Order: sequence, then C-alpha cells, then structure tokens
Amino acid sequence: MTAPFKVACLQVNAGPEIAPNLEKAAALVRRARDDGADLIALPENVAMVVQGRRKVLARALPEDEHPALPLFADLARETGATILAGTLAIRLAEEAVANRLYLFAASGEIAARYDKIHMFDVDLPSGESYRESAIFRPGERAVLGPTPWGKLGLSICYDLRFPYLYRALAQAGAGVLAVPSAFTRQTGRAHWHVLLRARAIETGCYVIAPAQTGTHDEGRQTYGHALIVDPWGEVLADAGEEVGFVTAEIDPERVAKARRAIPSLGNDRPFAPPETG
Repeated sequence: MTAPFKVACLQVNAGPEIAPNLEKAAALVRRARDDGADLIALPENVAMVVQGRRKVLARALPEDEHPALPLFADLARETGATILAGTLAIRLAEEAVANRLYLFAASGEIAARYDKIHMFDVDLPSGESYRESAIFRPGERAVLGPTPWGKLGLSICYDLRFPYLYRALAQAGAGVLAVPSAFTRQTGRAHWHVLLRARAIETGCYVIAPAQTGTHDEGRQTYGHALIVDPWGEVLADAGEEVGFVTAEIDPERVAKARRAIPSLGNDRPFAPPETG
C-alpha cells in the first residue's frame, strides 16, 4: 500500500494577461511546496480568464510556444513536487483551440495531457450564457495520469456533471480524481459541493478540485471554494473565496476502506434501456 502524501489545491483569480497570472501562480506553487505539499494542483484557465471566442483565439498559443509549459516544468524540477498545472488554451489550428490540462512529474517531464471532453454550453437563469463549443475542440479520450502514489483521474470543470466519466476513471484504477475548475458563482453556490462529494462517494476516491475565484474579465464571476474531499464524501479542506491554497493528507488506505465497505465499482449489472414509446 502506498504511503500517505500531502496535496495542495490552489485558488487563483486570473485576469486576461498571461504573464502576471503565471507569476502569481508560481508564487503559490512555491508556498504550497514550502508547506509540505507533494502534489500541487492548479485550476482551469490558470494562465488567463477572458470572455468570448475572439479574445480566446487572440491569446491561445501552440503548445510549443506557450510560456506556461517551461515555467511549470522548471517549477516541478525546482520544487521536486508533482504539479497538476491547470488548463491552458492551446491552439491546435487557426480556428481550433483545446482546453488542455497538464500533469508534470517532479522531473519536469509532462506525464499526461487531457483535453476537456464536455463543453459548457448553457443558458443560466441569471442571464449568463456560455458556448464553449464555439471556442474549443472537445477531447475524445479519458486520461489517467501516473504519479508516485498511483493513478490520477483527470477531468475539467463541466465534466463534473457527467458521473460516468469518473466511474470509468475509478474502474480503470484511479484512487484520486482531479477536477480543476472555473465554476460560475451561480452554479457553484447551488451545485459545487454536492457534485464533488457525490463523485467521491460514487467512486470511493479522493477528489481534489482547485478553483478560480472572484471577478474576472467583463465581470465574469467564479465561485472559489477549492475543495479536497475524502472517499467517504467528507470535505477535508475548503478554500472559501480568497486567493491562496488548502492542503490535506491523502491516505490510499482510506480509498481501500471505502471500497471494501461499499464495493459499488464492482457491482455493475447490465440492463435494458427504458422504453421511449
């Protein structure tokens, strides 16, 4: 059984310009490592939060030109931590962008990449409207990231509402699920804690959820409350609404204990779909 380790979930308030966002994120990574974190997780859109297709396309960069990647590689080597480096807008072609999550090993190598599968296409009661599919090319593959402590299930924000993704990750060996996010304030207040706890309970996994917080470009507001949840659904750490980070111990034995108590990952049964007539 792998020994316990310490995770940090960072909470940031990213603006529209990449350089200052990365500078602030790097400072938080170093602080989290100084606090003893072995795995440090950053949120969705860590390098920039902008509204609208035009702005995203203007700032998106190809992977080999994005300044965040050498920065996080250097930070991993400098600190010796495993870094889940949040998501970046990565240009794939002239009119195509991926919302891509990166996992860096302590060596500085990229250990895994994951492109967000589920696009946030919604019209909220507040009047807010989002069409991620007009900006981003969705991913097509679930991804497990290798870490010194086992497999890390990768996901991003709106993926949280699709439980079959997390079940597949857990059944493939994940003991920890990552959900870096930029949840809207309105949906966060209603659903954030409930959904994260549900994903933990359903899978018997730890869930780590670094977050954006506060007011961003053109008045967009995010909920904050970066969370760490244990396999029984208990919230171990909640960052509230301030920029900073929270930490908690991850003990793989608690994953095994939760799954022994409720072995639902192995209790699936085939069934016929409901009649629609």
